[in-house]
Amino acid sequence: MMLWAGQAVSEIESAVTFVALPLAAVVLLHATTFEVGLLAAAGTACFLLVALPAGLIVDRVAKRRLMIACDVARMLILGSVVVAGAFGVLTMAQLFAVALLTGLATVFFDVAYQSYVPGLIEREQLHDGNGKLGATQAFSQVAGPGLGGALFGRLKSGAMATDAISYGVSTVTLLLIRAWEPVIKPAAAGAGSEATGFAGLRRELFAGLAFVFRHPVLRKIAACTGTANLFGSISGALEIVFLVRVVHVRPADTGLLFSVASLGGILGGILSGRPAKWIGTARIIWFSIAVFGAIPIVMPLT
Repeated sequence: MMLWAGQAVSEIESAVTFVALPLAAVVLLHATTFEVGLLAAAGTACFLLVALPAGLIVDRVAKRRLMIACDVARMLILGSVVVAGAFGVLTMAQLFAVALLTGLATVFFDVAYQSYVPGLIEREQLHDGNGKLGATQAFSQVAGPGLGGALFGRLKSGAMATDAISYGVSTVTLLLIRAWEPVIKPAAAGAGSEATGFAGLRRELFAGLAFVFRHPVLRKIAACTGTANLFGSISGALEIVFLVRVVHVRPADTGLLFSVASLGGILGGILSGRPAKWIGTARIIWFSIAVFGAIPIVMPLT
C-alpha cells in the first residue's frame, strides 16, 4: 500500500512533465522542430541504450535502495528546471540534459519497480497488486496530461515543480516500507569469478537476446513493436509543435487532447479481452496496429 500510494502521486505528476517539458521548449524557448525531436529522443534514448544491461544490474543490487536513489535524482534534476526558469536562465541544453538524465533514472527505476513487487507481496496477491498499480498508471495517463497543460498555462516551467515534489513523496513512501528484501547472489557458487564481471554480464545479455530472436513468436512481436514505436515516436515528437504552432491550440487544451487519447487506452484495455477471443491473441496485435496506423491519416486534414 505504501508503494502504491507513492506511485499514484508520482505517475500522475510524471504525466504532467510529459506535456510540460516539450511545451517549455516550444512556448518558452521557441525551439525548432529539430530541437523538439532531439528532446523527445533524449528522453527515450536510455531505454534503447541502457534497458538491457539495467536488468542485469538490478538483479545484483537492493531494489528498494536503487529506487530511492532514482527518485532523489529525478527530484533534483526536475527541480533544476524550476530554478532555472525562475531566474530566466533556462536553455535548450539544460532541457536536453534533463530529459536524458531523467530517462536514465527512469529506466533503472522501472526495471527495479517491476522486479520489486513480486518480492514485496505474496504470490496469490500479485494479481490484485499489479491490478492496483496498472489502474493507477492508466488513470495518470488520463489525468496527468490535462493537469500538465493547465499548470503550464499558469506556471510555465514551474509546472514541473509538482513532478519534482512527487518524487520526494515517492522517496518517503519507499523509506517507510519495512519489508525484508532478499539478497540475490550475482552468480551460482562455483560459476567462477568471470561470471560476476563484464564477461558474465555480456554473456547473460546475449543469451537473453538470442532467446528472443530464436523464438518464433517473440521475434515477430519484437519486430512489430519496434517498427510501431519507431514511427510512433516520429509523429509523437511533432505533435506539440503541430498543435501549438500550426493549429494554435492553447497549452491547457493540448494537455486535454492527450488526456482524451489516454481515455481511449483505458477503454481499449477494458474491451481487449473479447476482440482477442474473436480474432485471436496473436492476430489482434497486427490488427490493432493496422487500425492505429489508419486513424492518424486524418490528422493532416486538421
